[in-house]
Amino acid sequence: MKVGIVGLGLIGGSLGLDLRDRGATVLGISRQEKTCRRAKELGVVDEWSLSAELLNTADIVFICTPIDNIAEKLGHIIPHLRPETIVTDVGSVKTSVVEQCSRLIQDYSKKIYFVGGHPMAGTAEQGIEAAQRNLFKGAPYVFTPTKITHSNSLNILKELAKSLGSMVHECTPENHDRAVAWISHLPIMVSASLIQSCWQESNNEVLNLAIKLASSGFRDTSRVGGGNPELGLNLAKHNREFLLESLEKYHEQLRIIIKLITQENWDALEVLLQSTQKQRRTFHHNFYLNNQFPDNDT
Repeated sequence: MKVGIVGLGLIGGSLGLDLRDRGATVLGISRQEKTCRRAKELGVVDEWSLSAELLNTADIVFICTPIDNIAEKLGHIIPHLRPETIVTDVGSVKTSVVEQCSRLIQDYSKKIYFVGGHPMAGTAEQGIEAAQRNLFKGAPYVFTPTKITHSNSLNILKELAKSLGSMVHECTPENHDRAVAWISHLPIMVSASLIQSCWQESNNEVLNLAIKLASSGFRDTSRVGGGNPELGLNLAKHNREFLLESLEKYHEQLRIIIKLITQENWDALEVLLQSTQKQRRTFHHNFYLNNQFPDNDT
């Protein structure tokens, strides 16, 4: 099997390592020659090029670029793909990406199959140097088929994701975006707000002390807000509706907590915290079962 990877960053590079380990021939495409050469040195790809012509023998192609560029890249590579090539993406927003890419596929005379995908794994690091083996093991991998999705292509990708050790899920693009708004996109904005709020401390002595005292609690809650700015911006732009909905709900909960503390209603606050303690166990049940805690699940 020949697999093309467009975009040799953390996700694309990690896919290349795992797929080669499983016997695939990996064809890598990047805008920068130095990235391609480094990917070859690291064992991420078998062959590389700056040109999409390299993909003319690929059976499957992963587009691993920022969300803003996925549809554009698909349009660029389509003329170089042979009929019945399977194309998927790794973007963390699906509705707009799937709509744009499906339209491109339908408008093109060559029979190409597109399936939206999202491997929910990563680290705080970026670029080809951050690529690592087994990044997807134990992590969710979501596919978002539509009515026009080629069923056999979907099944092939699901089996491929399972071979990486991922927990495979299937849902509509809209349900995906609404769900990840809660558990991935909202936390980024909340975390960013936490960092920004701390930075607003007007007493420099107190601020410097807070910086020195910051430990695991602050590290864990601030991590995603201190990540890749481009990712956070793209999530807000492409999942605006559901992100705003989750932010409004979160704002309501903050107002409730502020009210309870203002009124010194400690009994009610304790009940709320007892409830959230139990609810968190439910959200993380699958992670506990798999002993897998992705460093960044966006």
